[in-house]
Amino acid sequence: MSVLAVALNPTIDVYSQVDRVRPTVKLRTRNERQRPGGGGVNVARVIAELGGEPELLILAGGATGAMLKDDLMGFPIHLHAVPTVGSTRIAFMVREGETGLEYRFVPEGPQVTPRELAEALGVVEKFRGDFVVASGSLPRNAPIDIYAEMGRMAARNGAKFILDCPGATLRSTLGKAPVYLVKPSIEELETLAGRRLDESGVAQAASALVKDAAAEFVAVTMGREGALLAGSFGSLRIASKHVVAKSTVGAGDSFIGALVWFLTKGKSIEEAFRFGVAAGAAAVIASGTELCRREDVFKIYKGSEPSPGVPSMSKESYGL
Repeated sequence: MSVLAVALNPTIDVYSQVDRVRPTVKLRTRNERQRPGGGGVNVARVIAELGGEPELLILAGGATGAMLKDDLMGFPIHLHAVPTVGSTRIAFMVREGETGLEYRFVPEGPQVTPRELAEALGVVEKFRGDFVVASGSLPRNAPIDIYAEMGRMAARNGAKFILDCPGATLRSTLGKAPVYLVKPSIEELETLAGRRLDESGVAQAASALVKDAAAEFVAVTMGREGALLAGSFGSLRIASKHVVAKSTVGAGDSFIGALVWFLTKGKSIEEAFRFGVAAGAAAVIASGTELCRREDVFKIYKGSEPSPGVPSMSKESYGL
């Protein structure tokens, strides 16, 4: 099975450490690292780390766009890079040594043109694989419903559409295109529901999206509270088992990438969901801009497998 990951607003992620964040004075950083990033890019990286060879669609421009493409050359990823006039953004994450807190600085990204977007849509239109994963924010000038258009294209070509995007883009996509799975955070689900949600409320709100045909499956990530999957079968909750967190960067993308990769292996949605949760935990124990490592994912996944005769939904696993 094949996967096309979509990153319309990719980044170069730069990570560093400093003893203490203070205003005005120069802060001497250390342990600098640079990685290709952005939702769809991270999804493709995770699939490649697990052993897949995904396709990846990015918009890339300027000197930073060239750097991004160079960084991606080291991965077994089939790259579709649409050139843009605007330069690819650079995101910064600084970890404060004294407190362990992370500070993230994420630019909004370049303006894009209708021609550039049309070329990107053309890549989706030509894709004849099994899954299209649209993940991440949109660049400036992109129509708020562009993911919905991609979802309709995927459906016409027989691919399942998976969605992971924020805010208004999420609201403008659900109900306007066939969505196989959507992954809102609990905050995004509360925004969709228009109210604060307790544990039972999360299950009800996610199940309501399934009932309303907004998505076939809804996977809600809830940080330390674990994760929940809703579908026609009802809902499946995996509780959080705390790990020593080094960084939460890329946990949600690791979840989606691992879930999709497991689906390409013929696994059920329930097993893919549990595998995705393990990958989210594996990303949390990684440092900086690193995503999950294959060996950590399988170690956590196997350690969370239910005993014979015990249903998986009753087994504790790792949160995102």
